[in-house]
Amino acid sequence: MNYDMPLFRPPSEASSLILQATLGCSWNNCTYCHMYRSKQFRIRDEAEIIEDIELAGQRYGSRVEKVFVADGDALVMPIERWEPILAKLQRTFPFLRQVSCYAMASNINEKSIADLEDLKQLGLNLFYIGPESGDEHTMRQLAKQPRPAGASRDSDYLFDAHVEAAQKARSVRIKTSAIFLLGAGGVERSQVHAEGSARLATAMDPDYLAALTLTVVSGTPLAATMDRLGWRLPDIHGLLGELRTFVTEAKPNRALFRTNHASNHLPLGGTLPDDGPRIARVIDMALAGEIPLRPEQHRGL
Repeated sequence: MNYDMPLFRPPSEASSLILQATLGCSWNNCTYCHMYRSKQFRIRDEAEIIEDIELAGQRYGSRVEKVFVADGDALVMPIERWEPILAKLQRTFPFLRQVSCYAMASNINEKSIADLEDLKQLGLNLFYIGPESGDEHTMRQLAKQPRPAGASRDSDYLFDAHVEAAQKARSVRIKTSAIFLLGAGGVERSQVHAEGSARLATAMDPDYLAALTLTVVSGTPLAATMDRLGWRLPDIHGLLGELRTFVTEAKPNRALFRTNHASNHLPLGGTLPDDGPRIARVIDMALAGEIPLRPEQHRGL
């Protein structure tokens, strides 16, 4: 495979074939994110992508069951570029059961229902969406996406855009995985960030939910804000408190929940909302020092 590094994928795609259809991120303005700042965004040539699929088919063939289409927001590709890629994947891998990608809410909402239905029929069946917070102020501070045309500055346009995106995906039976960032509101908005995130998780009603812990990376706009304005992350007790609020207040219909990302202090799992009380009890035990946390040297991005 002809990878352009660095390369990122969700934890659940560890055993997947990674297909780089785009390089970098078309938005690349999220204040906390360093992932694609070394790259100039572009959509790879179709011939390059097809060649990578053919090479992977020769090497891995029937072993491939899942494909993650990278980089940061591959859904930005027009439907005309997606169609030959998905068709080639289906022809090449006989046991393929999942094709997924990162997707900004704006990219989902810019696609018509007919386009999303076509993508589903061709095998694209999971979007990873990262609102990171459900607190409108925090989402704007993170610069999650540009303000939609016609949206009032006083409206909760980022919150609403993510709800709309999840509903559109669900309407065509494409699954969604929603990602939230513990600590994204800083100390000042820690509680409202946690409560807002639980409200958005409930409204989006995704199939999967993940909580990661924010790491402030040198060179990002958030790091500059931290230095200039004294913005601070909550301490470990504050972060676990946010997590406790989230698992007790998020009420999706039924979502598989995980905190197994390397950034987290406490790996947890279950189904929300049913397992919320049990997970909260485990968090309480961790807060009381009865359960060990992941050592700091073992945490990472």
